[in-house]
Amino acid sequence: MIEAMPIVSASTGLHEILALLTSQLHPDANHKEDLVFLKDVFSEKSIGYLMKIHEKLKQYEKHSPTPVLHSASCLAEDLAEELQNGPLEDDEQELLLLLSTPHLKAVLSAHDTVAQKKFDPVLPPLPDDLDDDLEEESVKIVRLVKNKEPLGATIRRDEATGAVIVARIMRGGAADRSGLVHVGDELREVNGNLITHKRPDEISQILSQSQGSITLKIIPAVADDDKMKESKVYIRALFDYTPFEDKATPCQEAGLPFKRGDVLQVVSQEDPTWWQAKRVGDCNLRAALIPSVQFQERRLRYRMKMGSVSAPISPKAPTYERADREDCDNKSAVNGKDIVSPKSKAAPAFCGHAFSWDFYSASLRRSFRHRKDRQGSPGEAHTPDANHTEFLIYEEVAQYFPRPGERPRLITLIGSLGTRIAELKQKVIAENLRRYGLAVPHTTRARKSHEREGVEYHFISKAAFEADIQNGKFIEYGEYKENLYGTSLDSIHRVLDQNKVCLVDVQPEALKTLRTAEFKPYVIFVRLRIGDGQRKQFGSSSSLSVGVTDDDLQEMKQSAEQMDECYGHWVDYVLVKEDPASALAELQVVLEKVQMEPQWVPASWVRR
Repeated sequence: MIEAMPIVSASTGLHEILALLTSQLHPDANHKEDLVFLKDVFSEKSIGYLMKIHEKLKQYEKHSPTPVLHSASCLAEDLAEELQNGPLEDDEQELLLLLSTPHLKAVLSAHDTVAQKKFDPVLPPLPDDLDDDLEEESVKIVRLVKNKEPLGATIRRDEATGAVIVARIMRGGAADRSGLVHVGDELREVNGNLITHKRPDEISQILSQSQGSITLKIIPAVADDDKMKESKVYIRALFDYTPFEDKATPCQEAGLPFKRGDVLQVVSQEDPTWWQAKRVGDCNLRAALIPSVQFQERRLRYRMKMGSVSAPISPKAPTYERADREDCDNKSAVNGKDIVSPKSKAAPAFCGHAFSWDFYSASLRRSFRHRKDRQGSPGEAHTPDANHTEFLIYEEVAQYFPRPGERPRLITLIGSLGTRIAELKQKVIAENLRRYGLAVPHTTRARKSHEREGVEYHFISKAAFEADIQNGKFIEYGEYKENLYGTSLDSIHRVLDQNKVCLVDVQPEALKTLRTAEFKPYVIFVRLRIGDGQRKQFGSSSSLSVGVTDDDLQEMKQSAEQMDECYGHWVDYVLVKEDPASALAELQVVLEKVQMEPQWVPASWVRR
């Protein structure tokens, strides 16, 4: 707590008030950390020094003192010379010694600089052989100090005039921080060397190799303040980019490498071909170049036309669990340590509607259908790079902050062959039934004696099921032994309306339906860790049975790779499953973060 402050006079210095305030800070139970923090800040020596400097400046402003002399250094030199010409007593010898010390000379030099107000830098004189055509032009000489970092500017040659022009200024670079070099400026000299007849790559090499001070002779362009405003657009990269492998980039050193999934802040879109961007979370404040959407799409089309790349990938069903089941309502027990081989003809069933849903859905992968007649629902994502473009380039995103009282985000699990995501999902729900819920599937088969409507399944007629299909109510559905099964949007809404977190496991194609502002799905891709020698690790203690062959492992690996290639751009988190226990623990941690921490989502999901 803060005690009553003692009365201070108007003449009390600011640093004295600060010291007095610090002595009055005593932590209490409610604000202990805050007050300890304040006390540490106020006790910093640098803060005290700043307060003293502030007081001196205020005194200077109040009294406006004028210097007695403008050349104290000259006076000291004359006095030292006078003392050296005759015999010296002890006091005179000490004075001569003081006048000869470098520190006193520096203080007197600083005094003269302030007294004479010589604050401007000393620039080199203009050359005598200055071109005649420059006499009528405004010439600016700029001296920049740089370290090993790039200058932060690119240049081009004007096709009409042949002049070397500053093409772009990288935000946060040395040139941008100086505020002295602008886009459109004409560059005439670098460190006194005429560059009008040099190639741009030769000039770039001169600039990059220069260390310390760089002097530029520039003909300024007309500044356009509106163009210098920093953009606040954030995008998620949907492809990997390495500038050093891109021959089209104007400057490879100025390029920004990124991976699929990285969030970038686009700070400038002035150039229609190369945008300037920063990687969110990167400590480097300098912007760098990335290909624009238009340029990247244009060259992908060209490469496709020339046959150097294949046609754009249209999502297709990767390899899933495709085992043929003998009876999808089998009552076999599950111990969490078995797996059905892709070639197996029998499989264990799961207890409860969630497990049996996974059990039959695995056998219906080849026959599943998804909604195709998607109508634009309110708030649905329509960003050109999310679901509706031919090429995967960028997706505009914004931060979503979970708010109390809002419906939780839908948790969507997709998994490659062998991951058994439904079992993982059911364990999460079983451990916290109040917080998590499951979308109850629909079926046309007859209800068994032990089953309850709306618990294991929603039992409806085949005519009603087919009508719901026509009305687009299912995110996916399929047929097994002449019975229809499916997951409906209404089932998901019922869980979310109870303010529970709904977990669904679907085929990736269903993400096209679920990926809307209404659900804001958080997509988790579960894949197995399969490396060299992994075959030996699959025993009784693993989630895979000893009956898994090397061919099965290869198929599982290809399944994960194909799913990642086709749908990885929609994935928010990749969970690599080594064993059921660690996978469950990791999934629970991820679910906690989704409900508590902000996440990047398509910008259209948060716009109102």
